[in-house]
Amino acid sequence: MATTRPLRADARRNRERLLEVAVRAFSQDGPDIALETIAKEAGVGIGTLYRHFPTREALVDAAYRNELDRLCDSVDDLLATMSPDQALRVWMDHFIDYMSTKRGMGDALRALIASGGDPFSRSRDRLTGAVTTLLRAGSSAGTLRSDVTPDDLLMSLSGLSLATADRQDRAQAGRLLDLLMDALRARP
Repeated sequence: MATTRPLRADARRNRERLLEVAVRAFSQDGPDIALETIAKEAGVGIGTLYRHFPTREALVDAAYRNELDRLCDSVDDLLATMSPDQALRVWMDHFIDYMSTKRGMGDALRALIASGGDPFSRSRDRLTGAVTTLLRAGSSAGTLRSDVTPDDLLMSLSGLSLATADRQDRAQAGRLLDLLMDALRARP
């Protein structure tokens, strides 16, 4: 039985850089961008890319999941550095950016799904867990309403993201998030 060893620091940096470049490349250039181009932009050789991601599909899947993990894993740091209502507002901005990236990677994600992959298998659980933590912290602190469900908030954020997706004015999404936050605040 083989065990997976932790990545060396340089290998971890290479992997992270490959994922960062892949998200941008798949979003801007589409699913058919040459993997050699991604490797070159990440500052590594194609062999390094293939050691981490043996197929294009593996790279697309890992790039998307990395974005999801970054969003969901940010909750603890946000709550450690700001009040729960402020943490939720910042997280909602990150969610809009995540959705924009997801839409940008749409063609690559559809190609992955067509090949039998399921990049979204963990998405709902991860997002629900993140939102639950934020809402509970705000409710406990008395800054957020206690009657809002994670599904209510995720549906609201998804709708807001879709409504502002084709607009060049990112500030409008921010203004709409502020309105949503006003609705989420606990009333005296």
